[in-house]
Amino acid sequence: MEFDKSLIQKLKKNDRKAQEAFYRFFAPKMFGVCLRFSADSDDAEDIMQDGFIRVFRYIKDYRGDGSFDGWVRRTIVNTAINHYKRRIKRSFTKPIEHAGLAAGFNANIVEQMTANEILDVIRELPDGYRTVFNLNIIEGYTHREIGEMLGISENTSKSQLSRARGALQKKLEKIKRKENIGE
Repeated sequence: MEFDKSLIQKLKKNDRKAQEAFYRFFAPKMFGVCLRFSADSDDAEDIMQDGFIRVFRYIKDYRGDGSFDGWVRRTIVNTAINHYKRRIKRSFTKPIEHAGLAAGFNANIVEQMTANEILDVIRELPDGYRTVFNLNIIEGYTHREIGEMLGISENTSKSQLSRARGALQKKLEKIKRKENIGE
């Protein structure tokens, strides 16, 4: 389905049929984005619901600059960031220690995993690590931009990414050891 200007205008007028068509079209793709930022699928559903509410509320602000898909994605990502910030305010998380690169790490393990298995490993990361990892590695934001979005320093963003990579490496090595034992 192509979202042309007339359909976007219907969305701006709160047309329920247009909103339903829009949701059916974008929900599967945006749910994948939400899953990357969440601890589980229930959390992802909450983020997605909040994100679509924001899209419908602020569609009037969409000026047509850039792609509509990009605007929707950015709104969903910002919703995920806001969700993360609210979570951090409610709880204290104890970061795991920095993990360096282990000797003999076999990067081929990732190539043998399905996308869902990789997503599951990423979702096990602590909130801060997962959020910075997604924003930098998946979404392509710089550490400066991440710092501004999350209200942290650029160096904290770099540290969180380094720790996320280390934690991911440990998890992947553990999976590899389990697979080697099972052979």
